[in-house]
Amino acid sequence: MKRGLRAPARFLFCALALIAIVAAAAWLLLRASLPRVEGELTVRGIERATTIARDALGTVTIRADSRRDAAWSLGFVHAQERYFGMDLLRRRAAGELAELFGKAALPLDRDSRAQRMRARMSQVYRQLPPAQRTLIDAYRDGVNTGLDDLSVRPFEYVLLRSKPAAWRSEDTLLVVAAMSFMLNGEQGKRELALSRMRAALPSAAHAFLAGRGGELDAPLLGSALAWPQVPGAGEFDLRSQRTTGSRADSHRHTETIGSNAFAVGGALTGGGALVANDMHLDLRAPNLWFRTRLIYPDPDDPARQVDVSGVSLPGAPSVIAGSNGHIAWGFTNSYIDVADWVRVERDPHDSLRYRTASGWQRILVTHETIKVAGDTDATLTVEQTRWGPILARDVDGAPLALAWSAGQPDGIDVGIGAMETTRTLDAALALAHRIGIPPQNLIVGDRQGHIAWTIAGRIPRRIGDFDPRLPADWSRADTGWDGWLAGDEHPQIIDPPGARLWSANQRSVDGDLLKRLGDGGYDLGARAGQIRDDLAARPHFTPDDMLAIQLDDRAVLLARWKAQLDSTLAVAPATPLRLQLQRALADWNGHAAIDSVAYRVVHDWRNEVSDGIVDAFTQPVRARFADFEVPSLPQVEQAVWQLLTDRPAHLVPAGAQDWARYLLDCADRVAARLDQLPGGIAARTWGEANTAQINHPLSRALPSWLARWLDMPHEPLSGDRNMPRVQAPGFGASERFAVSPGDEAHGHFMMPGGQSGHPLSPWYGAGHEDWASGRPTPFLPGPAQTVLHLLPAH
Repeated sequence: MKRGLRAPARFLFCALALIAIVAAAAWLLLRASLPRVEGELTVRGIERATTIARDALGTVTIRADSRRDAAWSLGFVHAQERYFGMDLLRRRAAGELAELFGKAALPLDRDSRAQRMRARMSQVYRQLPPAQRTLIDAYRDGVNTGLDDLSVRPFEYVLLRSKPAAWRSEDTLLVVAAMSFMLNGEQGKRELALSRMRAALPSAAHAFLAGRGGELDAPLLGSALAWPQVPGAGEFDLRSQRTTGSRADSHRHTETIGSNAFAVGGALTGGGALVANDMHLDLRAPNLWFRTRLIYPDPDDPARQVDVSGVSLPGAPSVIAGSNGHIAWGFTNSYIDVADWVRVERDPHDSLRYRTASGWQRILVTHETIKVAGDTDATLTVEQTRWGPILARDVDGAPLALAWSAGQPDGIDVGIGAMETTRTLDAALALAHRIGIPPQNLIVGDRQGHIAWTIAGRIPRRIGDFDPRLPADWSRADTGWDGWLAGDEHPQIIDPPGARLWSANQRSVDGDLLKRLGDGGYDLGARAGQIRDDLAARPHFTPDDMLAIQLDDRAVLLARWKAQLDSTLAVAPATPLRLQLQRALADWNGHAAIDSVAYRVVHDWRNEVSDGIVDAFTQPVRARFADFEVPSLPQVEQAVWQLLTDRPAHLVPAGAQDWARYLLDCADRVAARLDQLPGGIAARTWGEANTAQINHPLSRALPSWLARWLDMPHEPLSGDRNMPRVQAPGFGASERFAVSPGDEAHGHFMMPGGQSGHPLSPWYGAGHEDWASGRPTPFLPGPAQTVLHLLPAH
């Protein structure tokens, strides 16, 4: 009997030993890919000794003897800490993700590869000013040295069974292009969908649903625009419409990628200007940004030191937003119109020729090969016109080419790096107007107390009589784009009365300026208006006051929806679920708080009401175009609320006899949905719905126990989209800072997702909990915990 038990015991012992050996080997392999953070390292590529210090949060301070050495050293650090994230960005823009992830990434690669960004950026690189090429090349060499210095390749490549490809000069420009895809790459699809809506709907219905302005408008210049009138019964009548069972794509049509930036002048601080910035993006672990401080001699006056702190973007050699002691600056997405569809007329005798204002031109045809991990390569044929690639068809079947600012020969560069050495407000504005970035709202302030707003980045100059919101014929003379707006044609505001500026992706200007900029999908003005009113409510400001605004989660917009739901339920016959809704609404405290059941109920009911209305209005479009998807309609709240105010009988969505019944039906559906979950309606807090999903890019493909180790805590978060504290499970403030130039020591900075990309690093996830709880950490780095000395090889 004892002998019979020994064999299984020995087998179990051997199996456990083998598991332990494999686990130890995996741990040692993972540890071998940790970044080098201490000691001395002799390298080729720098001219003088450089130090790289890290504080308790992993914030990097680079002290270099030249801007070139600083760029080289930043490349070294980025590669060691964040190479996988850099790689994803360049591959996103180039259409090369399938080479890592296989067939699942092919649809995204096909969309990107149609722009042939790698070829474009290679050409752009060759045309850059020498100073920019020098910076890019130094950064490239630092990246490749940092990558080669790792004992083992970054762990993501081990999991993917692949090897990281070396960094190339054009890859840095591809990273900037990736931000263009992220921030305005969907404009073309949106305009195409809007043109389909215009073709399928009566003009009054289209204008009403896709309008702009209304009472929530909060521009910097001018007043609120009037919202288009409700279409009359003779123009659009939903009473004859039948329910189809299909629904518009949830409430995603109201969402935008945006940010907050605001500033107050010295008259309100007693000193320098105060600038706050929250750039709202999809969140991940580690974060997109990298906390960075660069110290080096001023290239224009070596007797002075440049000392700039803020965030850099792994893949690029500069600080993107922050403060240099003289100016502080931040960005929000501008949502100006930077993409137009152009109707292409092919030669009926030769389909590879097309008409232009100067006669027939040849279409350039290229065949792109997309490498696919674990499968055969894919091929994509791209037809290129002088305006852009042919990517779609108009409602009448005509080919459409997409003109996009990021696809123009000089639409992208790394000129933003010069902000590091800019010392005056005027110089910052002049620089902003000529740099090649996705056009952004720039909020900037200086240490003398001046503040300003403008649009940074290059803006297309439109000529000719055409509507940029619709596909147009550019083969007519003097029609289309004619280069870029000059600096003095960019809108700007300097030291406004009241010494306050705010930007939250809203429309900022009106009149001729608005016509010049166009409309790429401006956000609803509710968030901007709340920030404006928060600023107006204070006579004096400190960084703490700016933080209070950044963390403002008051449900100002939803307050009227809560009152509407109260009224709807008050006159309705009682049912058990309706009584539960009324009890839930009793805990309303006016905030998107994690423990609020009332906020979740009102939030979900608003979405249910809005979705049904958008669905009803767009049903004729879906009937005509089977593949139609509702585009971003971020201001549709204005249309919906106008309908709820006027209650026109001819615009009640199908299936309801009147507006009161429609609102009650929406409430019943929400109640039934919430009640199906454990604990019923009373347990449905906002925090349950708004639980963080800030994950590593690979975690979805890993076992849950391992994914939890890579992901940030799945914790409830306060805030929502139409308030200053923008927060969704995987979306929100990718950084949060407020600082006065020259007084950086009293500023604050918070960042989700952590600094390091290595899960064994003490800085993986560092600072995330401070960000989640709204607990400020210092803007400047703290005392050095580690120091790495880079020595030049001679």
